[in-house]
Amino acid sequence: MTEPIGPDLFRHLTAVGGPTIAPDGKRCAYVLAWIDAETSEPRSRVYRTALADDDDEIAEPKPFTQGNADGHPRYSPDGATLAFLRPDGSAADATESKRQVWLMPSDGGEAWQLTKLPNGVQEFAWAPDSARLMAVSDVCPEDEADDTSKDEPKVREAHRIRYRHDAIGWRGDCHFHLFVVDAQTGEAVQLTDGDWDDAAPAWSPDGERVAFISGRSDERDVTATAEIYVVDVPQALSAEDSRPEPELWSAGLTDAAAVAWSPDGERLLAAGAAGDGLMVLWQAYLYVLEPGRLPRQLTDDRIRPCLGYPGIYPPLELRWLAGDDGNDGRIIFLGDAAGETRLYSLDVPAGDGRGEPVAITGGGEMIAAMALDTDAGSVVVAASGPTTPWDLHIVEANGAGSARRRLTAHNDAWLTEHPAVDMEKFSVSRNGWDIECRLYHPAGFDDAQKYPLVLEIHGGPNGAFYDSFVPWHQVLAGAGYVTLAVNPRGSSTYGEEFVDAVLGDWGGEDYLDLMAAVDQVCQRDYVDAGRLGVHGYSYGGYMTTWAIGHTNRFKAAVAGAPCIDLWSMYGTSDIAANFGEAQWSSRPSGGAPEAVSMVNELAEGVDSLAYRLLQRSPITFAPQVSAPVLLLHGEADARCPIGQSEQYFQVLKRLGKEVEMARFPGCSHGFLRTGHVALREAYLQRMVDWFRRWL
Repeated sequence: MTEPIGPDLFRHLTAVGGPTIAPDGKRCAYVLAWIDAETSEPRSRVYRTALADDDDEIAEPKPFTQGNADGHPRYSPDGATLAFLRPDGSAADATESKRQVWLMPSDGGEAWQLTKLPNGVQEFAWAPDSARLMAVSDVCPEDEADDTSKDEPKVREAHRIRYRHDAIGWRGDCHFHLFVVDAQTGEAVQLTDGDWDDAAPAWSPDGERVAFISGRSDERDVTATAEIYVVDVPQALSAEDSRPEPELWSAGLTDAAAVAWSPDGERLLAAGAAGDGLMVLWQAYLYVLEPGRLPRQLTDDRIRPCLGYPGIYPPLELRWLAGDDGNDGRIIFLGDAAGETRLYSLDVPAGDGRGEPVAITGGGEMIAAMALDTDAGSVVVAASGPTTPWDLHIVEANGAGSARRRLTAHNDAWLTEHPAVDMEKFSVSRNGWDIECRLYHPAGFDDAQKYPLVLEIHGGPNGAFYDSFVPWHQVLAGAGYVTLAVNPRGSSTYGEEFVDAVLGDWGGEDYLDLMAAVDQVCQRDYVDAGRLGVHGYSYGGYMTTWAIGHTNRFKAAVAGAPCIDLWSMYGTSDIAANFGEAQWSSRPSGGAPEAVSMVNELAEGVDSLAYRLLQRSPITFAPQVSAPVLLLHGEADARCPIGQSEQYFQVLKRLGKEVEMARFPGCSHGFLRTGHVALREAYLQRMVDWFRRWL
């Protein structure tokens, strides 16, 4: 007897990611993460599986490391060693310990700690000679270094706008920088310094230079910009040596988020953007970079190269392979289009023209990571489909329609007992745009019955719903709700004009896109238009509270970490300047910002700016709210601070509205993905209970 997927799914599902292929192409290491059934604590370990198997049967992956919080495995170029990150035990709680680089023989054995950097390691990259690594570690002023010698509290000073980060915590005057690490002794020498962050190192093929991403722009404190630099790496470098001066290679780009070398080591391949205002995360392009030349654009906005999340997750791999007489090499990369991810191959034209990417995989999924063997003939991807959580697959990347084989099946047994519901895709046309929608029918669906409908709204606003396994969609459908997930204008993966269309127009045409999708679905006989609910998180929480202030059609609302007052949000969010000024400026919807207008308004006086922002704030329309509202918010949220929900809760209470607020202690903005399992489960359970109560 099967059961629907419920709010406890996080306790049962495992996640895979971070694949790395041994240079001989015979095996793959990856990270398996799960929740310990007895302690409810997160666990992660490096697993290994064989690749050289032509059978259809899935080989049995086996644990390779024995830690409880191991991650980021990487084989050395010579194949002899596997490096990975593990807490160093400096604190009783593994989440508070410093992550360091540990090494193991590739054939197995005892792991040993290589690095002992005071602030741990954020990420690392092997040098081609396997004798060195480039590590990224935090460098802090002496007065901000950890001091456990006293129990007395310390005063913390802020000297710049970006003094904290929701996912990282207090930053103060700390910055990430590059360190050269000897792979035998663990000796680490700092290579870069300055009042900025350096990250994402990529070694040149000859091992003499490193390209990296740096936030050295004069506007780094107030804009989402990053540049690509190249620095020489002396074979012998000591702490007493003067640090070499990096050279800027990305002049002409305003932002960059991934970098790789050409086979000849003379050029760089970069994922970046030349626009103004939006983070490169939402729409990037591939470029060829050469010193003294403007960037050469290779792709257009039909595809968005997949990236990590700068400062949190390392960039995804790009690979530039040697070519033949007819082209300048071949690029392998992951790209998103219309809420689907594909693996692409791109022949680089010998001239100055753009290439034409060719899809190797067929779409209908989200791919979050990839690893390639030495010649990129085989690629391992971490993929999720609408009914399947993350699994590893191996793809032969030598042409379109290549062979593919699944490597892992960690969740199959549980999903057999708790089957996921299928997803239907359709589009709604509005004002010349096709608004793509995803619809989930309840478990045991019968079109002769009437079902309540819940509208799901994604965050961002430049996020997107994908053809992937979304836990809260499956939980809502499992609880008996038709669940509608819409990608309104502003969503990424649909081109630059579409993603820009929300700028300066929050709650405008994007709201009308959402309601048009609701109207169309409500025409179906099995949808009870009198029982409509709405849920969203972050910007989705903003739009949830905006919607119930502009229509009485929704009979219940659940707003997760909402932004309800743009004026107070501007003064308290960790991304108010580099995000808010681009999103909330007074330029026309979709218009390119010649200059950020909010700064000029602030200089002239706050009254007019505050008034304009309040006109786009859900709290202004609280008197019109008729739907019962449940507010769910992390108390340690720096992105959309909990004061946003506190304001909305108090105003609705004073107006005599039906409202409740649940607070999640110690939780940042991303806690639905990284928070304690009990709190993630409680979020979903309270959401379902609220809709059951009112729908």
